[in-house]
Amino acid sequence: MTNKLAQLLVIPSLFVAYSSIAQSDLPAANQVSISADKQQAQLKSNVGIFESNVEIIHGARRITADRLEVHKRDKLGENKQLLIATGNPAYFEERQADGSIMSASANEVRYDVAERYLTLIGNAQVTQAGQKINAKSISYDMQQQLISAQKDEDSDDRVHTILVPVENKKTKSKGQP
Repeated sequence: MTNKLAQLLVIPSLFVAYSSIAQSDLPAANQVSISADKQQAQLKSNVGIFESNVEIIHGARRITADRLEVHKRDKLGENKQLLIATGNPAYFEERQADGSIMSASANEVRYDVAERYLTLIGNAQVTQAGQKINAKSISYDMQQQLISAQKDEDSDDRVHTILVPVENKKTKSKGQP
């Protein structure tokens, strides 16, 4: 009887131990990984500059660019960071809660980390849930899910949006194409 009880206690405790080890091996959600061919830091002004073949990974976000400036600002005792990525184009992507990917690209991508605010300047494009917006500049408040796009004042090119119809799963299950 004690052998069966011991087996019943050992198996769950091994599972708990394994899962805690597996979780400790995972990178922390707040960990930021930046790789580039060149790095500089302006310590007095709290600016890090990364150049050539830049990639930053922070949780569910990934940015690739030719150049990245990381500005750290202290405001009201709270650390804030502004990431300015430039490239031809620079890319930003984030995995959403539903597993889909929101991607953005522009000549300049500005991301305010604390506010979750994305500003795209020059040949801007945002793709999310099959929808695509192209414009000269796009502002995206990711927290509020508000997006604003505008054309260049000196151009006839207007904002262009492509909407993809969402398939109804109920219709598909009834045997309709």
